Amino acid sequence: MKTANEKLLDKLIGHEVDLSYLSNAQVVAIIKILNSKDADLRAALIEAIDSLGTNLSAPSVDVALSAVLRLNQSTFVEIRQALDQATDGLIGYEIAFQQGALQAVIPAVVQEALPIAAAQFSQVKALAQARPFQGRLLREWMAGIEVNRAAAVRDAVRAGVVEGRTTAEIVRNIMGTRAERYADGILQKSRREIEAVVRSAISSTAEAASDKAFEANSDIISHVEWMSTLDTRTSTTCRIRDRLPYTLGTYLPIGHKIPWLAGPGRIHWCCRSTKLPILKSASKLGFSDGATRASMDGQVPQSTTYAQWLGRQSAARQDEILGPERGKLLRQDKLKLDDFYNDKGKFLTLEELRERM
Repeated sequence: MKTANEKLLDKLIGHEVDLSYLSNAQVVAIIKILNSKDADLRAALIEAIDSLGTNLSAPSVDVALSAVLRLNQSTFVEIRQALDQATDGLIGYEIAFQQGALQAVIPAVVQEALPIAAAQFSQVKALAQARPFQGRLLREWMAGIEVNRAAAVRDAVRAGVVEGRTTAEIVRNIMGTRAERYADGILQKSRREIEAVVRSAISSTAEAASDKAFEANSDIISHVEWMSTLDTRTSTTCRIRDRLPYTLGTYLPIGHKIPWLAGPGRIHWCCRSTKLPILKSASKLGFSDGATRASMDGQVPQSTTYAQWLGRQSAARQDEILGPERGKLLRQDKLKLDDFYNDKGKFLTLEELRERM
């Protein structure tokens, strides 16, 4: 029989898969907002460049680009509003999930004496908004991208005019080309930066919710363990912390010297790590019932890699994560999880997989 800690581990690994889907979907939604403004931005750029005279001072260029700069500003207002709505929804979802996960694995007799508490929405939101990420708040990172994007456009226009480029050439340099799916334009840099901020906002918000959820149930939670996603994309920063224990709330190292720093989901951009709450044993909780003691034995679950967890899932779940063809290859033991990635952590296409095989 699995212990409560082991059941909780399986639930949290599965939950991390669901969060990765949510993160991907949110990135798509935000980039869609950005891309939806491209036609208006292109038209405004053409009009602004054609109206430029010989005075290429910063103030003169800003006047000519005023419509472009306003469009850039309004686009980021819309992006921030969409991201705020997404993180608010995530907070509510995470609060319910963490409470439900604990309720599902802890024996009823324990819950009768020690009811599972829910984190407070206001506390989670305040924590998520106030916690710096890589030296800045997430909203400050987004504001910085907005400013840098406007400056990049302004500089490209000035440089293009000075170099004698045509309007079409300047616009193409800024927007990119259809042949390259616009990845060769100056604006691609801001797209990558926005994607990183969105992914980091999702992971940081989710971790803030679990922080408060676990702290609210400190009467039944002993401490937490860092839990990294163990695949070829996992950073060295997270690998060394995988399954290391830390105190609850204060997050001080237990039996080692590796610091918590910003914590899982926040220690670096697009971090996929999370944390596992370790439940107290039945004896520490004051219960002597045999069934309760067997479930709440206080034993830390054995280290489980993502690949091991995936191997235990149903065929439907494997196909959902990998795709039907990759799932079949996994079940036939023809390929392992690491084989689906190249040496840089990029998920290989089916064509690339066939070439490798």
